[in-house]
Amino acid sequence: MSSKQNAQVMTEFEDDFRLESLLRKFMSKWHWFVIAIALCFGIAYYVAQTQTPMYLITAKVQINDPKRGGTTAESQLLGELGSMASATIANESEILQTRYLMERVVKDLKLNITYFTKGRLRDVQLYEAPFVLDIVEPIDTIRSRAIETSFLPGDKIKITSDALDTTVNFNKPFKLNGVGLVQILKAATKPTSGVVYPVTITSVDKVVEGLQGSLIILPGTVASVINISFNYPVPKKGEDILNKLLKIYVETNVNDRNRLADSAYAFIQTRLSYLGGELGSLESNIQGFRQKNNITQMSEQSSLLINNSSQYVNDLAKIETQLSVLQSLEDYLRSNTKGSTIVPSSLVVSDPLFQSLVEKHNNLILDRDRRLMSVTETNPIIVNLNQQIASTNSDMLASLSSSKNSLNISRNRLMSQLKNVEGQVQNVPKNERNYLDLARQQKIKEELFIFLMQKGEETAISKTYNTPNSTNIDPPKSGTSPISPNKMIYYAAGIFFGLIIPAGWVYAQYLLNSRIDSKGDITKRTTVPIVAEIGHSGDVKNLIIGNMSRSAIAEQFRALRTNLGFYINKSHGNLILVTSGMSGEGKSFASINLGNVLALSGKKVLLMELDLRKPSLSKKFDIDNLFGFTNYVNDPKVGVKDIIRPLAVHENMFLISSGEIPTNPAEMLLSARAAELINELRTMYDYIIIDAPPVGVVTDAQLLGEYADFCLYVVRHNFTEKSQLEIVEDLNANNRMKQLGIMVNDIKTGNGNGYGYGYGYNYGSYGHDERAGMGRKFKSWFKKS
Repeated sequence: MSSKQNAQVMTEFEDDFRLESLLRKFMSKWHWFVIAIALCFGIAYYVAQTQTPMYLITAKVQINDPKRGGTTAESQLLGELGSMASATIANESEILQTRYLMERVVKDLKLNITYFTKGRLRDVQLYEAPFVLDIVEPIDTIRSRAIETSFLPGDKIKITSDALDTTVNFNKPFKLNGVGLVQILKAATKPTSGVVYPVTITSVDKVVEGLQGSLIILPGTVASVINISFNYPVPKKGEDILNKLLKIYVETNVNDRNRLADSAYAFIQTRLSYLGGELGSLESNIQGFRQKNNITQMSEQSSLLINNSSQYVNDLAKIETQLSVLQSLEDYLRSNTKGSTIVPSSLVVSDPLFQSLVEKHNNLILDRDRRLMSVTETNPIIVNLNQQIASTNSDMLASLSSSKNSLNISRNRLMSQLKNVEGQVQNVPKNERNYLDLARQQKIKEELFIFLMQKGEETAISKTYNTPNSTNIDPPKSGTSPISPNKMIYYAAGIFFGLIIPAGWVYAQYLLNSRIDSKGDITKRTTVPIVAEIGHSGDVKNLIIGNMSRSAIAEQFRALRTNLGFYINKSHGNLILVTSGMSGEGKSFASINLGNVLALSGKKVLLMELDLRKPSLSKKFDIDNLFGFTNYVNDPKVGVKDIIRPLAVHENMFLISSGEIPTNPAEMLLSARAAELINELRTMYDYIIIDAPPVGVVTDAQLLGEYADFCLYVVRHNFTEKSQLEIVEDLNANNRMKQLGIMVNDIKTGNGNGYGYGYGYNYGSYGHDERAGMGRKFKSWFKKS
């Protein structure tokens, strides 16, 4: 296998190990997860219960198309009148969402006053309140106010709020700050004594905004159908609101079309009255001219002229009629510079541009007049609408001017053709020619009068067809279940956060942990082998291995003894140096118990306390440290046997203490006497174990490394910093010490550490019931969790 493949396998192994270690961390904190899930779920449940449920109310409206099924007479009339029946679905959808309609709904149903019953977690809105709060004299701008009402015997009502605490009677007005003068009226149902009824009073504008936000209007799958949906906490009341909205929408539509028809009819009647006078005067003039000139029968030449020019006269009459109508509309528009009245569009049916401008102009006026019911002329919306109306008025005048120019060109052409025809008939008497001119003028006037009469009749008839432009094919109906809040989402969120919060905390601790937690933390940072893994002992004694000890830790030290045998035999040496990176990692503990387990195997073992700066072995064996290694080095008269002391723990164990603490410990370790001592001791004992100072603090251990055949580097689980492993790796890489091996000390099982649950505790359980041992391990794990 290539090095690249080996690296990939190691990376995958490390990733799996990290994941397994992290999972153990999570499992060890299972009680955190239980508490967090219970707490977060409880919060989610509380929040879900305090939310006001919202119900979906739906309806379907079909927009009636007056042109469907052919161009009937009435549909044509409605189209000529510029009615809103031909509006698109998009236009009607916009109209349904206008503020004007919703404001009418709010005012008619008094939705700015809401009644509730007091609940434990939330107040419940009522459909029919047992009383009515009536605003007798509102202030200019109503601010949102909340009061609580409770009913006392004797028709007394207790009113409380943040700034009010009083008792009132039915039908007796009282002042409510931010609202005005109000009174409480009796309703059909009676309030329950002792029940608190909260009431909120809000401005109409705020309620309108809220209801508009809950209203959704979308085109249906069928082209002429609009789908309406509305969210409201009280299903029946929501249906009433939507029904009222559709009713006002229909009424407004019919009223607008009637207003358009009335405006057109009034304009036509005015023109008919004026034209009737002109036509009567012209007929009198013709009658007097005939009598004066004794014209009873036309000559043959006059008849020929009439026959030849009749078609031109008819065409000219139609053009003159249209010009007269356009002139009348132009005069009407110029007198209507402020755009205060509706413009009739039924008189000009051949110009689609003018028709669209008139429809836009009239819609703007209708919209402005509706808004003026609740705002003043200085309102920015009204100012903007007036500007649009003035602009549209100018556009209509320009359109009329263009149409008039076109018609004048046609009239001049017909007049030229008519003169040519008249020139071909030269022998018509002058009186008869003058009479024919008067008759032609009469025909033009009659043509215009008939046209206006026809349009007037059509307009009057069309008003009778102003039926609602929409049909409620699916009346408003609420769902049986609320659409919000979705309690399952709240509960799922509670469980999710109950899992993620402790998991995040544990994971953060895992990432930020700078101490050795798992075997992988060591193997990833150094190539020095691990020769022993010693578990945690709750015993405060340093010597935990007795002659017959069969505990798990005793077996772990026996395993260390076995592993050391391979290294010591290979080097044919017997001196073991015990050191660490810092104080407190268990060097002395390792030295004592390693020495004891070697002595138990029948080997003669010497412990040397060569931590001259901070000796601790002698204290642990309760031996005075007045005479030892330093005395031997300083005094040539002191012999080897003078400083060796037997230990009571085992007949094969001996100790050389450090002696008095010197001022120059490094120099003493480099002395020739120290080398002579160690060489002589090698011949006297099977094993020599040197308890050296921490190698990461001072250089003493490295000086002693020259004598060592094996160096046991002690690290402590959840104590030694991971960065300190750089020390042992540097020692190994630069061959500063012979045969390095790592002993992991004080491994605490449970709590999700990287050494798992019960690591190594299967040793030493011989003679015990296996099931009982498993039960104890489970109880131990449960307790540590």
